[in-house]
Amino acid sequence: MLYAIIAAVLIAADQVVKFLVRANIPMWESIPFIPHVMDLTYVQNTGAAFNIFREHTWLLTLISALVAVVIVAVMAKKVVRHRFGLVCLSVVLAGAVGNLIDRLFFGFVTDMFQTTFISFAVFNVADICVVLGGIAFCVYFLFFYDKLEKGETPHGDSASDT
Repeated sequence: MLYAIIAAVLIAADQVVKFLVRANIPMWESIPFIPHVMDLTYVQNTGAAFNIFREHTWLLTLISALVAVVIVAVMAKKVVRHRFGLVCLSVVLAGAVGNLIDRLFFGFVTDMFQTTFISFAVFNVADICVVLGGIAFCVYFLFFYDKLEKGETPHGDSASDT
């Protein structure tokens, strides 16, 4: 339940920020957010990172849905049982669902964070969730999965139940 709450809070934050940007910033206009670091710029992205696959929104919608289903299945089957791994998966799930909502309802993803100190793709809260959660999960899987998952019982189960 905790992991569903984490995902829901992050999805809600993503959607609220996107709504506020669409409602208050004209398309391609910018307002300062963190001076000399980041602006809020309203961009409609039909593609993925750096606008790749922009002509294939349907494919990205399908991929987002599949990723969400796989993460939910992995969590439900208790393939990952350690709290850190589950938090990482919850964060990635939130990002996948946040962008999936945009693609389903608008046909594009609302992006808004634009770095001003380097030239980089404009991104959103869901993108941050996918990247940070994905990196954290990779670190967990590569360096800690074997150690932490061995002997770990699923939450709510006790060793005497087996």
